Amino acid sequence: MNTIPSLSLAIVCVARAMCTDVHGAEPADLPPHPRLLLDARGVAALRDKIHQPPWADLWRQRLRALERAIAEPLRLPPRGGNWYHNYVCPEHGVRLTEGPRIGDWTWEHRCRIGPHMLRGDPAVAARDFDGYSIMAIHNALAAEARDAGLAWAVTGDERYAERAAAIVRAYAAAYTTYARHDNQGRPVRSRGAGGRVGSQPLSEATWLVPLLQGADFVWSRLSEPDRHRFESNLVRVAIEETIRNPDSNPCVHNIQCHRNAAIGLAGFLLGDTNLVHEAIHGRHGWHTNLANGVMADGTWFEGAWGYHTYTLSALWPLAEAARHAGIDLYGPPLRRMYEAPMMLATPDGRLPAFNDSTETSLAAMSDLYELAFVRYGDPVFTSPLRESGRRTGSLALWYGAPSLPDAALARAPSRSRNLPAAGYAILQRGDGPEATWLCLKYGPHGGGHGHFDKNHFVLRTRRVWRLGDVGTHLYGSDLHRDWDKTSIAHNTLTVDEASQAAAAGRCLAFGSAEGVDYVMAEAGPIYPHLRFVRTVALLETNVVLVCDRVTSDRPRQLDIAVHLGGVWTHLPAGRPWLPPPAPGYRRLRDAIILPPSNRVTLAVRVPDDDSPTQLVAASPDPVSVICAHGVGASSADQVPVAILRRTATDWFLVWSLIWNDSAAPVGLDPTLGDDGRERVRIVQGRRVLDLILDTARGRVAITVPP
Repeated sequence: MNTIPSLSLAIVCVARAMCTDVHGAEPADLPPHPRLLLDARGVAALRDKIHQPPWADLWRQRLRALERAIAEPLRLPPRGGNWYHNYVCPEHGVRLTEGPRIGDWTWEHRCRIGPHMLRGDPAVAARDFDGYSIMAIHNALAAEARDAGLAWAVTGDERYAERAAAIVRAYAAAYTTYARHDNQGRPVRSRGAGGRVGSQPLSEATWLVPLLQGADFVWSRLSEPDRHRFESNLVRVAIEETIRNPDSNPCVHNIQCHRNAAIGLAGFLLGDTNLVHEAIHGRHGWHTNLANGVMADGTWFEGAWGYHTYTLSALWPLAEAARHAGIDLYGPPLRRMYEAPMMLATPDGRLPAFNDSTETSLAAMSDLYELAFVRYGDPVFTSPLRESGRRTGSLALWYGAPSLPDAALARAPSRSRNLPAAGYAILQRGDGPEATWLCLKYGPHGGGHGHFDKNHFVLRTRRVWRLGDVGTHLYGSDLHRDWDKTSIAHNTLTVDEASQAAAAGRCLAFGSAEGVDYVMAEAGPIYPHLRFVRTVALLETNVVLVCDRVTSDRPRQLDIAVHLGGVWTHLPAGRPWLPPPAPGYRRLRDAIILPPSNRVTLAVRVPDDDSPTQLVAASPDPVSVICAHGVGASSADQVPVAILRRTATDWFLVWSLIWNDSAAPVGLDPTLGDDGRERVRIVQGRRVLDLILDTARGRVAITVPP
């Protein structure tokens, strides 16, 4: 994996030693163009493949879409685009949708919650909604160049070649006329920041990759002056000004992986071994990112499934271009990245909205697995393809196997499992899509995309989120800073109404006894001089038990939040409670506070589910309970949240969730022993268990009393 067999190491070393670019001559051992998206063998295979079902229909659909595009006059936008995350309703925090065009490069933009129509203001980046539409056109034109170039390589139709070449020429002429700007619309002059077509290096890189792939297909159709202009006026400028990371310290990040893809593909296109070496072996390169960014269990270090997928979308273009040059990047780290989502998915194939991510699924990722199956040859990678039930993506068309092996659908394991590198402990009962699945999140923070939520957990049963995670809204929304990242927005501890610090927790115990699966985890240094240990036990398919122990050097206000899927039902009477102006708390609505009590019972009902979810909490000391609504998909989407509150130096709280009417009620009797151990007598019908915890030593014992 760490070798360069065909792209001669000698050439790389000589070029580096001379400290000069090798613009002029391409290394003799690089294959002829095309060599980025597909090489000659790949084109020939696709040419044969498109005459077979279902690929014939898919190819015809792609050609029809391409015909519609090339029928329109080629017209580049007059300016660069705006940041994706600014395309958000300032009132409701949801992504806008493009409405009718109302002028030259201007549109109406619709909020689906209002519903109301908005107009863009190019003078203010947060309101430059037209800039988003313009960026979408830039991206569409780059993809059109790639698709037209591929269509010419497959069919020989000169119209496609001319369209792809025309787009390449047009951008080569226009690129430096676009003003450099950042995500806030400000002028940019420093290296490695902002963009011309996009507003940041990431946007510039993701736009450039398909344009390079398109140029590769029609390289022989471009004149020498056209090639030189494309290289010197666009590719070199984009890399030097924006895409190349100028920092001296190694950068491990999803953005850097996209930067590497653009730099590496530029190197392979131009025959520049310096760029190829930088993208693969440089201090920010492929090997640095996979060695440091891929956890031992295959998860991407940022802890967000959206960014795990997004990183894979950056890795495969460089891996394929390298493969055509005889360089194998399909080693163990990349394979583990494909394996991890299948290991951690819910029984119905969902991946939760942890950190800066929205919920996704194996089915939504299925196109990436087309390539995984072809390159690794392991039938396990066909599972997401079968999960989705369709093979209509671009990778399916370009690389997908003509047929899939007759293999049983491989699902995530049906047993409970712990992944300490990623910091996820999964408790599971059952293996069908209706099974119970719980994931406790205790591990690394996740860098800039991490949320302050150690010992947070989510729960999914019968295809329903009983306890969920809102994940993230667009970064241009106030909700992202004021709700998404805060501790109170998660099913975890908040102290003195201030969010946790970034920290990495650790698993203290994981196992099974008396038919009960359990995990005990310590949150780590989330607050000074405070320790938070959470034990979660899956008592049966329909019952979860949670034991929270918090100790501090002084009295602190301790809040345990529980975000329940559904709507409140039979809410107890309480008095109105005014949320404080602290981040997260100020987003709470319709809040009431119940009188302090040693035992509390609350319930919500999930739409389309016959059984309510019941929350039962018990504590040796009285607990105040705040019932309110938190933020869901938008500011208008209200999610029930219960906040269990006590001011103390030492708190032992026990609570359970039950979500089936047929499940017997659970009686909880928590006590703190003189020896410092925590005990809970659990009574459910005729079943009686004693749960004995030693959080100081990280031990769990479950016994049946005589």
